[in-house]
Amino acid sequence: MAQKSKEAEADKAEMNEKVEKKVEIHWDDSKMRSTYANVSHVSSTQEELTLLFGTNQSWHTGQTRLTVQLSDRIILNPFAAKRLSILLNNVMQEYEKRFGALPIEAGGKPKDS
Repeated sequence: MAQKSKEAEADKAEMNEKVEKKVEIHWDDSKMRSTYANVSHVSSTQEELTLLFGTNQSWHTGQTRLTVQLSDRIILNPFAAKRLSILLNNVMQEYEKRFGALPIEAGGKPKDS
């Protein structure tokens, strides 16, 4: 019985050691580029989610055809997409606490703009 207790304690100590190890993340931005987007689109399959980003190229309101110049496509597995969703939601909640609510309306602009 004492042997099992010692083994259980050793296993617990090993698990605690693994949990306590901190992973240092190094963000390598040597190949990063910045792109502005004011339009986005998402599509999905069971295996992946695809995010498209681009810029609306139409100048005049009331047009029947809009041209969006796509600049970037990012493909994520569902786990990475869910983590991104949570991160974006948290960031937007903080943003709205600081700067006020962003109503989602046609045109995407606040009412008093």
